Order: sequence, then C-alpha cells, then structure tokens
Amino acid sequence: MSLLERVYFLHRQLIENRYPNSRTLMEEFEISQPTARRDIAYLRDRLLAPIGFDQQQNGFYYTETGFDLPFANSPRIVFLLGMLNRLAEETGLSGLPEIRQLENRLSAMVGRDQAHISDSIHCEWVEVEHPDARIFDTIIEAIVKRRQLCIEYRSPAKQNTSRTVEPLKLINYQGRWYLSAWCLLRGAHRTFHLARITAAELAAKIAASSDHTGQDLDRSFGIFKGPPRYTAHIRFTGTAAELVRNQTWHKDQRMNEQETGIVLHIPVHDDREIIMKILQYGSMAEVIGPPALRERLGEELQSMNEIYSAGK
Repeated sequence: MSLLERVYFLHRQLIENRYPNSRTLMEEFEISQPTARRDIAYLRDRLLAPIGFDQQQNGFYYTETGFDLPFANSPRIVFLLGMLNRLAEETGLSGLPEIRQLENRLSAMVGRDQAHISDSIHCEWVEVEHPDARIFDTIIEAIVKRRQLCIEYRSPAKQNTSRTVEPLKLINYQGRWYLSAWCLLRGAHRTFHLARITAAELAAKIAASSDHTGQDLDRSFGIFKGPPRYTAHIRFTGTAAELVRNQTWHKDQRMNEQETGIVLHIPVHDDREIIMKILQYGSMAEVIGPPALRERLGEELQSMNEIYSAGK
C-alpha cells in the first residue's frame, strides 16, 4: 500500500471523528508500528495537519475544522476519478476484481459529498466487449514481463490456429480489445481481436520486443495497423463537414477548407474501415482520391443498391 493511500485513509478517519491511532493503520494496511507512526508524523509535520491526541479516546483528532489534503477537493481530480470509473465500464473491465479494488481505494480519497460525480458522467461506446478475465490477465502478464505468449486464435472465417506471439501493445478501440503483436507464425506484425483468442498461456521465452518495435502501428487510420499504402482525400459537405471539422481521425491527418465544406487527407493502410467510415456520412462524403479507393467505394454502393432495389 502506498503512503498516499494510507494518508488519505487516515485523513478520512480524522474528519469523521473516529479517533484513529497507529494500531488503526496497522490493522487496515498490515504495516508495522514504526511505519504507522511515520505516516501520522508525515501528515502532521509535512502536510501541516492540525493533529492532536485525545488520551480518553486513545486516538488522534483534528484540532481545527476545515483542514483538507492538497487536491483532495479539486474538481478536476474528482472528475478524473469519475472518468476512470466510467472508462472501466465502457472498456468492459468493470467486472475485474482489481478494477473494483482500485475504485474503492480512489473513492476513499474523495469526500462523501462528491462521490456522486460518477453518476454525472456518461461514456458510451456502440460496441462494448467484455474480455475473458483469465485471458486478459495472461496477456497483461506477458506484456509486463516481456514474455512470449502462446495463443489459440479463431479467425473470422472460423479457422483455428495455434500461434506464439510477442505482445507489443494492448489496444481498446471503440469498446473492443485488440492485441498488437509480432506473430512468429507469420513473421510479421498482426492485430488480434481478443474476443477471438480462445486460450492464452505465458511462454518461457523472453520476447525480443526490441527487434519488433511496432513502429508502423500508429502510422495509418483505424484498427488495421501497418505502414500507410496511400493517402485518402475525402470531401465533406453540409452537416458532415461541421462534424468532421472538429474531429481527429488520425494524428497525421490534414484538413483543407473549401467553400462547400472541407477536404480531409488521411493515411490509410487497409481499405475496410475507411470505407465504413465514409459510408457513415452518406451523400455528404465523397472520395476524391485515390481512384482505386473511389472505385472500390462505388462498387460497394452499387452492391448495396442492388440489394435494396431487389423486389421493387
């Protein structure tokens, strides 16, 4: 347990007039008496808390009202704690015991009159997946310990393969979890959807991650990672232009203003997601380059038109 956590606990005990003493800290955090006494001294001498000792109650109390710890009531800190709680829920991690434990510890640092902040924040992803806790824990352990990972993976075509991978980055993308890794089977970077990993086991071999830095992982748009194959040029008009003007789709994007709207220039590695994104804006989005992307989008629209025109 950290000193900060123990000091906040002691502070809450004091403002609630519970008359804590060194034994209170020893029992709560399983620490030695010298450590507990140092914590009390730290609160009194370093943080200048007005602490007195009541012989009858055999405990400490605040001799002055209104004392608070630095940042304890900062609106930004309270808001951040609320955001952490909501983000855990929207990334599918709220059921993990470690998250609940962290939430309880952080909540103890916030005044009871401000604990409602989580109910005043709403985060929402359209697709939220809850990863298997055992698989998630194993992946985290492999990343922390820089170990290779043996996984069983089911492709979208329902083909099962056994792979050994070297984890590079754990990604939450729009509510879904992915593992970016160097795949020894393919000899290349791959992005694995956690929902398709059916088993994971820590390997004995240390990952040679220094040889596979994943330098291409953030160079293109979307979840399909890799070096950019081209730059898409997309014209947005009407309300779509007003929306996209304030959005960041990729760190290397460029945007040009036009009389009728804007043109977004964005690096792309894989066509699939950028096509879905363009279709989201309907007739208010037009691909003006490259020709191959414009042609593929036209083919997709033609196929959709054939589906919806059938039976008329």
